Amino acid sequence: HAAWAAAIDRFNTYLSQNLLGGPKILKMAWVINLHKFMTIPVVLGMMAYWRNDSAAAWVYLGLHGSYGICWLLKHAAFPDPKWETRTTLPAGLFVFFMLATYWTAPFLLISPHWGAVRAEPPAWLMGLCICLYAVGLTIMVTSDCQKHFTLKAKKELITTGMFRHVRHPNYLGEMMLYASFALLARSWIPWAVLAYWWLGVFLVNMVMIDASLSRYPSWHDYKARTTLLLPWKALLVMG
Repeated sequence: HAAWAAAIDRFNTYLSQNLLGGPKILKMAWVINLHKFMTIPVVLGMMAYWRNDSAAAWVYLGLHGSYGICWLLKHAAFPDPKWETRTTLPAGLFVFFMLATYWTAPFLLISPHWGAVRAEPPAWLMGLCICLYAVGLTIMVTSDCQKHFTLKAKKELITTGMFRHVRHPNYLGEMMLYASFALLARSWIPWAVLAYWWLGVFLVNMVMIDASLSRYPSWHDYKARTTLLLPWKALLVMG
């Protein structure tokens, strides 16, 4: 695997699990789930504080808020073992602060930031965001479900279902749904936040997962016929 990914992964691990040392008293799941749980009250609080009850604000609340609920339901039904990792208190606070950067999208959408007054997003844009969110959420949850129960039955390389054409459909789904939030906000700032997560965390994790999966004998054949995220090889074959 790429040395750059391994180096960034070590740095990310320090920040998210071992920051400043000390006892590891928090589970990563507690920190993440708290953020998901707080999204609805945070966005509602923004709407109440700035007296913004626009259609766009309610659509955003429905999208991001329901994602938090779906995440908690997913965790209750088939929790991801990696979120059982313990962290130090400073690391947990750092992770929560970084997750809170996702709330820049509703802030920019709902608040009169920098004194700006913007028109309501066009109906077609809100419809596009809802569609992108729904498809992304379905891809993410379905992929995580397939991965969880397949590996629970047998530790093996998953090459069917959602993983038939792309190696990381769960990340693809999560990127799609967060892209819908950024699109609705109509600002470059949420995209900058997503660039940090997608390049500094998601891409690194995908490279490290590929490196771990390379131990399976069928890995090279699987990698040759699949792609990291978008199923362009499958589309070429179909074409």
